[in-house]
Amino acid sequence: MQKLIVVVGSLNLDLVAGVNRLPALGETIIGLDFNTYCGGKGANQAVALARLGASVKLIGKLGSDAFATQLREGVEQAGVDTSCVGSALGSSGTALITTSADGDNTIVVIPGANGSLLPDDIDRYRQQIEQATMVLGQLEIPRETTEYLGQLVRSAGIPFLLDPAPACPLSQELLRSVTWLTPNETEAQLLVEAHFPGLSARSAPESADRLLGLGIRNVILKLGARGVYMAGEDTESTYVDAFPVHAVDTTAAGDAFNGAFAFALADCGMAPRDAAEFACGVAALSVTRPGAQTSMPTISECETFLDEQRASR
Repeated sequence: MQKLIVVVGSLNLDLVAGVNRLPALGETIIGLDFNTYCGGKGANQAVALARLGASVKLIGKLGSDAFATQLREGVEQAGVDTSCVGSALGSSGTALITTSADGDNTIVVIPGANGSLLPDDIDRYRQQIEQATMVLGQLEIPRETTEYLGQLVRSAGIPFLLDPAPACPLSQELLRSVTWLTPNETEAQLLVEAHFPGLSARSAPESADRLLGLGIRNVILKLGARGVYMAGEDTESTYVDAFPVHAVDTTAAGDAFNGAFAFALADCGMAPRDAAEFACGVAALSVTRPGAQTSMPTISECETFLDEQRASR
């Protein structure tokens, strides 16, 4: 029987404006193009998993608008089980994204129906969650729901991979339920400052050590084009290099990493460092393509890319 990975999180329609450069505060510039893509951190990570061949179930909420059908069909076409994606009155989640020619972006997320994914929904799908070999979470749904999810997976002994984005303070109780925390540098800095007022994390090892001191089992600090730094109970403390590519759009690169890391660890049984290297490769390949879910590669594409990259090192 194939292993099941459960993702609890958001579904958003991404409204993407392409520009030569990101505008300064108060500045109006002329854009290059406009596209819509299926996104949302939960849906993105679920699609990343499904494209790699995982059996993945998504728990989330869609609105009663026209976007809902498009968003549901988008993840289903990738192979994601949406039987636990419910409906709520009102708008579906949306994200306003501006992407520059060099691949940088700014993102504003409007939760919409994602805001109605509540602890009661976690209870409703408790059986499906407890069947999972790993659960993935993010912070584009109500924090109380993520807190409740953390309690459930901790009591059930299920590995929990949490992407603490968008950045916000998190309770120590939630952090203690996390098996793998995957912040970027901004998110790590906020968490460190929230729990250690007046102190800053000057380097990846220092930041990771402070986060581990809060009871998190393992930390993977995302460093963008520099790769990741990982430390914790289940891994050696080490840097894993990124693969150099020409970035077209960095939107959802972190989601590609998280989905790929979960797949490699829970589905393929890789050692954590090998899983992180695989995930760096998947993330690198994803930024060479526009969009969020549309950028997620298949397992055959990843294997070809990684073989080529390793041969050239």
